[in-house]
Amino acid sequence: MRKHRVEAGPHSVHWGFFDAALKPLITIESGDQVTMSTVSGPREAMPKPESGLTVPPALSAIHATVPQRLNGPHIMTGPVAVRGAKAGQVLEVRIKSIELHYDWGYNVIRPLAGALPDDFTSTRLIHIPLNRARMTGRLPWGLELPLKPFFGVMVVGPPHAWGPVASPPPRRNGGNIDNKELVAGTTLYLPIHVDGALFSVGDGHGVQGDGEVCITAIETGLIGTFELHVRDDLRLEWPMAETPTDFITMGFDPDLDDAVVIALREMIKLICARSGLSREDAYTLCSLAADLRVTQVVNGSKGIHVMLNKTLLKC
Repeated sequence: MRKHRVEAGPHSVHWGFFDAALKPLITIESGDQVTMSTVSGPREAMPKPESGLTVPPALSAIHATVPQRLNGPHIMTGPVAVRGAKAGQVLEVRIKSIELHYDWGYNVIRPLAGALPDDFTSTRLIHIPLNRARMTGRLPWGLELPLKPFFGVMVVGPPHAWGPVASPPPRRNGGNIDNKELVAGTTLYLPIHVDGALFSVGDGHGVQGDGEVCITAIETGLIGTFELHVRDDLRLEWPMAETPTDFITMGFDPDLDDAVVIALREMIKLICARSGLSREDAYTLCSLAADLRVTQVVNGSKGIHVMLNKTLLKC
């Protein structure tokens, strides 16, 4: 296993979109580790110099030179190609570690956005100092909120036929999943659509609740280390994940009910494949023991994830 590093900067990020035509920054072998730093935030979200908070030079350089496309807000580092990856296979992303890259994050409320688009009539942006030693973020009213950092966006290249696509809605190739369970120690599985897989990452979150209701979490820069494996023994239509304790299936759709259908069907397929149970028994098990959670409701396509404890499949 070789270890690689990619730093966020003007020549290593794409802002606002995914595209199978993007050229990989590096090509690694299946099983290699790659550490990727990320940045987050438009120019108007930057803290003032008198705040005492530090804006990374790379972020300022990106603002000055990198075009934002398709109105997508996310700045992604990548893509990284994995040698031998082919469409139809699965990329296994083992999240080895996630560290803070900034000493601050931000949160925005704005009209006509979020889960309550008509309830707030003015834009509010707050900066939240982050304490690396204590792993907390200090909110303006004094609350120290424990941090649980994760990447909102982990993605492989979309099918060539899609062309460039905007970053906000999550899709079959992953993207803006915004699933707070994808912390260090979790493994994400992404269906591969193009040769090389083309893995990118961004949209760092210091902490987020299920739903992400005001449209932003604690938005911040993170540094992630990932071990990337090409899996030819798996076939997936939608992303899935596993934590040390649970299997997680996911569904995305503009209609939350349809997202439930996708995620639940994927969990039933997983149960049948791993336990040998019938579809009827798997459906019953989901009703008795699986948890359906609202991942996010603010990204155009809403998200549902279904969680099932692994011990329940040890028949």
